[in-house]
Amino acid sequence: MATPFGFAGGRMTAFVLVTMDAVGGAAAQEAIALIGGELDTPIALQQATTVLATLPEPAPVMVLDLDGAPDEVAHDVVAVAGMLAQARAWRCVVAMSVAQIDLVIAALGDAADEVQLLCAPSPAEWIGALAIAAARGPGAVRAADEERERLARLSAEVARIAEMLTRFTEREGSDRAEDRRRAFAPAPASADITAGAVRDVLRARRLRDRFFGDGLFEDPAWDMLLDLFAAQLEGARVSVSSLCIAAAVAPTTALRWIGKLTAARLLDRAPDPEDRRRAFVALTDEARGAMHRYVAALAEARLPFV
Repeated sequence: MATPFGFAGGRMTAFVLVTMDAVGGAAAQEAIALIGGELDTPIALQQATTVLATLPEPAPVMVLDLDGAPDEVAHDVVAVAGMLAQARAWRCVVAMSVAQIDLVIAALGDAADEVQLLCAPSPAEWIGALAIAAARGPGAVRAADEERERLARLSAEVARIAEMLTRFTEREGSDRAEDRRRAFAPAPASADITAGAVRDVLRARRLRDRFFGDGLFEDPAWDMLLDLFAAQLEGARVSVSSLCIAAAVAPTTALRWIGKLTAARLLDRAPDPEDRRRAFVALTDEARGAMHRYVAALAEARLPFV
């Protein structure tokens, strides 16, 4: 709730802002002021690896604005911030450009789920992220935990789609006991599917936007699963930044969904062993199996793959 002094809770929250120089991060500074937060002089990015480790407990909210930051410096600072966010349950917000997505995810590693990620944020996205960070309080459980638990069930639900489709199709128009028994048989574990067929589904989904406008059919989770499924069939690797494009939503939204799907054990993130500034994403074994069973069930039920 807004107060004459900014958003409720913001006035009591201290922020540490890391930018390229002491006068950078104008959008972040304005957002902190609007929610009533307290901010000292921004820390220059080159000094951040030393300064962040010396912050007292309870730590203020760490805000990293990587606009204009060299890759090597940005990688090292983000790695330190992620380590502190994970080890000490500190609140951290990282803002990056589209070109820095892979670098940031690779630097964070397993700590990516402990950090709020913003990509080319608008003023409204800055305000929202900082208000959420202020509301959490030091060491608080993330507000997204309940949503993560719900998404964690997605893997099992997708895996059951095959059985459900088969059951209802086989039961339709038949009351014989033999047919009812067959209706509960598990779907085939695999089906003939090509990467081209999956890519056709993705193209068809994008084609809708041409006729109805953007934003009406957003389904980033499924779009990302399809893109990774096609890549797996092709034997190709997918970078985090490429997957954000496949999601067909704003990069910040795509990054949020990657975090949710990873928490649901549908995606695996891994840094590129040959280039620490790049990270890749792939379907987990469970997700790959579920996708194959889903396609098999559709084929058996004579339903289109969409």
